[in-house]
Amino acid sequence: MPQQPLSQVPADAIWDWQEIGSCREADPELFFHPQNERGLARLRRDRAAKAVCARCDVRIDCADYAIRAREPYGVWGGLTEEERERVYVRIALAQFPRQRGEGAVAAAAEISEAVSPGALGVVS
Repeated sequence: MPQQPLSQVPADAIWDWQEIGSCREADPELFFHPQNERGLARLRRDRAAKAVCARCDVRIDCADYAIRAREPYGVWGGLTEEERERVYVRIALAQFPRQRGEGAVAAAAEISEAVSPGALGVVS
């Protein structure tokens, strides 16, 4: 489990993007792992969640929110808890993204890689 403080909603947070997210049509349990889920079961569930995110029109908004809010749980914008934790570790607290869009810029590489064929388990 990530070791960052509890999620904090950014002051400029907007929520319209949540109304049109692809996740609205999916089982919410797909995005949040059950207690003690490990190994192949967790990998498969994360990949299935990422596949939903990969075809979502608001994936970048979702990932931006999750990074700026330091969202500790679930798959957001295609990023798992562990992937977001790596972003948090990489970014110094003094330079942590605060404004809308800054999280997406700071984690652009991770956001892109999160739904790449390799991340989804697609082997070419």
